[in-house]
Amino acid sequence: MSDFTLSCPTPLHYEQIVLAHGGGGRLMQQLLDSTIQPIFNNTLLKQKTDCAVFSIGEQKLAFTTDSYVINPVFFAGGDIGKLAVCGTLNDLAMSGAKPLYLSCGLILEEGFAISDLKRVLQSMQETAQAAGVSIVTGDTKVVDRGKGDGIYINTAGIGLVAPDVQISPQRIQVGDSIIINSDIARHGMAIMLAREGVAFESQIESDCADLSELVQTLIAANIDLHCLRDLTRGGLASGLLELAENSNQQFSIQETTIPIHENVQSACEILGFDPLYVANEACFVLFVSEEETEKTLNLLRSHPLGSQAQKIGTVTDIAKNGAVILETAMGVNRQLTLLSGEQLPRIC
Repeated sequence: MSDFTLSCPTPLHYEQIVLAHGGGGRLMQQLLDSTIQPIFNNTLLKQKTDCAVFSIGEQKLAFTTDSYVINPVFFAGGDIGKLAVCGTLNDLAMSGAKPLYLSCGLILEEGFAISDLKRVLQSMQETAQAAGVSIVTGDTKVVDRGKGDGIYINTAGIGLVAPDVQISPQRIQVGDSIIINSDIARHGMAIMLAREGVAFESQIESDCADLSELVQTLIAANIDLHCLRDLTRGGLASGLLELAENSNQQFSIQETTIPIHENVQSACEILGFDPLYVANEACFVLFVSEEETEKTLNLLRSHPLGSQAQKIGTVTDIAKNGAVILETAMGVNRQLTLLSGEQLPRIC
């Protein structure tokens, strides 16, 4: 059957920030490329990864920061505190780093309940302790009632990267297998249902979890990980599109191999969301050689966070500016594109 591409002439140039600038799609990429990165221009920033990786003496370090503005603060499977810690640990993990220390910056709105703050902080502490890291510094600010939506959190993290670990979009090469560790779209749908007060027969819980132990298991087994990417804002499709562009490669993926829970698929259909673009919090893709594919899958499936691991595609060709081709369940090839707008704001 013939290939086809859908496009929409949505305006892409704005004089003011809109919600979609934070959604992980085309507008966010435009904001980064045209406004933020040119001003902060430097070699480390040009890596275009969630972590800066650099050496101090003989040690190679990874450094990252992230902010969390999720609504609602508490949801099935987690809360803003657990999310903040896991999100930062996962950004470090995607560079192959073993996390060491975190910071915690709080922006609190006047009127936010102290009991809720304690609950959030306890969640952060328990998650950090489980990962073997400490929250060692931070800051607290309070804004006027009605100006902060309860609580926002910023976390920064630092980790140690083994000298022989080289994980980067530039290492992706033709013939690589594209592997996913888990089912998609669960976090986004859990937040959407909590936000709108929609009840399903079986509750959908966020997949919010720390991936660093799983990644370190792969590294300890001497798997040559070419590239890793967690699939948060913008979901699987946006993550693959960014990597394809940064590596100048074409990816071919098969829709029927992508794991998704039946209740999540149903929720997406009822609410009108494309699960390929829905956010995840403990789901990532990894690129390895074909020779190491089976070993990688076996290791992933031996861990609770990788039990659903599947090979979903292959790097098929060199392509200037990259491309991602999805073979649908009907056998039609569909070229994926970044969303211009945003499916679901305030997701992390």
